[in-house]
Amino acid sequence: MRPAPTVLHLDMDAFFAAAEQAAKPSLRGKPVVVGGLGPRGVVATASYEARRFGIHSAMPMAQARRLAPNAAYLVPRFALYRTVSEQVMELLGRLSPLVEPLSLDEAFVDLEAGGSAADAASARATGERLRRDIRAVTGLTGSVGLAGSKMLAKIASEQAKPDGLVLIEPGTERELLGPMSVRTLPGVGPATGEHLRRAGMTTIADLTEAGEDELVRLVGKAHGTSLYRMASGHDDRPVVAERETKSVSVEDTFDVDLHDRVRVRTEVERLAERCVRRLRESGHSGRTIVLKVRRYDFSTLTRSETLRGPTDDPGVVREAAGRLLESLDTTGGVRLLGVGVTGLTDYTQEDLFAQAAADAEAAGALDEPDAVVVPGEPEPQADTDFAVADEVAERHWPAGHDVLHAEFGAGWVQGSGVGRVTVRFEEPTSTVPGRVRTFRTDDPDLELSEPLPLVAVPPDEGPGPRAPV
Repeated sequence: MRPAPTVLHLDMDAFFAAAEQAAKPSLRGKPVVVGGLGPRGVVATASYEARRFGIHSAMPMAQARRLAPNAAYLVPRFALYRTVSEQVMELLGRLSPLVEPLSLDEAFVDLEAGGSAADAASARATGERLRRDIRAVTGLTGSVGLAGSKMLAKIASEQAKPDGLVLIEPGTERELLGPMSVRTLPGVGPATGEHLRRAGMTTIADLTEAGEDELVRLVGKAHGTSLYRMASGHDDRPVVAERETKSVSVEDTFDVDLHDRVRVRTEVERLAERCVRRLRESGHSGRTIVLKVRRYDFSTLTRSETLRGPTDDPGVVREAAGRLLESLDTTGGVRLLGVGVTGLTDYTQEDLFAQAAADAEAAGALDEPDAVVVPGEPEPQADTDFAVADEVAERHWPAGHDVLHAEFGAGWVQGSGVGRVTVRFEEPTSTVPGRVRTFRTDDPDLELSEPLPLVAVPPDEGPGPRAPV
C-alpha cells in the first residue's frame, strides 16, 4: 500500500456510445445503444441517456429494444474505437512508462514511476490535466480514480463517473470500503457473493469483522487470505506495463443454430483462419489448438490437440480444428463455435508447415475481414464481441457505419433493407444534424469509408483523404 495516491485508473465514459455521439451530431444527447443487432445480439455499450431506461452492457438487444424502442441502435465501429484508444494510451504514456491497459477504454498508470506525482496535490493536478487533454484530443470524457493501490483506484474511478475525478486519501480506505457490497472487491463474483451472503456477510465491513480465519474456512486459504487483505484496504499488485499473452482465440455466435455438418465444418475452418491472423499479428505461434462448441441446449464442449511444435500456419490450425470437430456430436444444432491457440511462443516450428502446404494451396485463403475483437475484455463478454464481428461482416450497410457519396460527401448509415439504404449526411464537426437521403443499396456513388476524426485536425497534421473500404 503506497503512502501517496500515485496509482491512477482511467475509465472512458460509455466509450463506444460516446464515440458514436461525438461522430454523429444528430445523436448527441439522445439514447444510443451499440452492439449486435441480430436476434441473439447483446448490448456492448449504452449511452447514459439509454441507461436511464434500464439498458446496460451484456443485456440481450431484444430486451433493450423493448425498454427503449426509439433509441438509436448501432453496429460497433472498432476501427474508430481503436484509433481513439491509441490516442488516449499515448496521453497516458506521457505520464509514466508503466501503463497497464485493461481494454480499449481502461488502464492503470503508475504516476510515481513516471515522476508525474509524489503526493495527493500533484496526483490530483495530474489527473485533472489528463482529463482536459483527453477531451481536447478526442472530444470524449474519461473518469479518473487516484489511490495508493490498483483496487482502490478502480473503485475511485467508478465513484467518479461520469466525467469526474475521485482521490482516495491514504488512511481512509477502511472507512470508505466498509459500507460497500462484497461484490465490489476483485474476485468476488456471483457465486462467491452468494456464498458469503448465506454466511451473513453482505458488506466489506462484515468481512473485516469476520476475520481472516473465518474467511479462509468459508472460501479456502488462498482466496480467504486475499479477500481479507483487500477488505482491509491492502492491495500490493504492481502496475505492469506488458501482460504476457497466454492464448489467442476467436468465436462466433450464430443468429440461427447451425444444423448442417458441412456448414459447421466451413465455419470452423473460417475461424481457424481468423485465429491465425490474430496469432501472427501478436507475433506468436502456439502448440495447442482448442475447439469450443456451444450446442443448442447451451451445453459447451471443449476439445484440444497439442502439436509436436509451435506453429502459426493456417493449414495446420485448420486441420487440427477439423479433427477436433470430428470427435464432437453436433446433433441438435450449434449456436457458438470458437477456435483458439494456446501454449504460445515467439518462434515457429518450420517443419509443421509441410504437412498442410498442399491443402492450403488448394483451398486458398478465405476472403474474410480481420477478426473484430476488444483486447483485454473479460472472457464472459467474448460472445458479444464475436457476434458483433459476424454482423459487421455480413451486413452490406451496417447501421452507424461511415459512408462516402460522390455528390453529398460524408455520412453514416441510418438503416437499410429491401434494397434501400438510408444515410444521414453529417460529420463530427457539423454544427447541426445533417440531411437524410435514401439510395439503392447498389448505388455506384455510395461506398463504405473510414471513420473521420472526432476532433478537427489542423491541416498540417491531417491523416490524409478518407479511403474507401
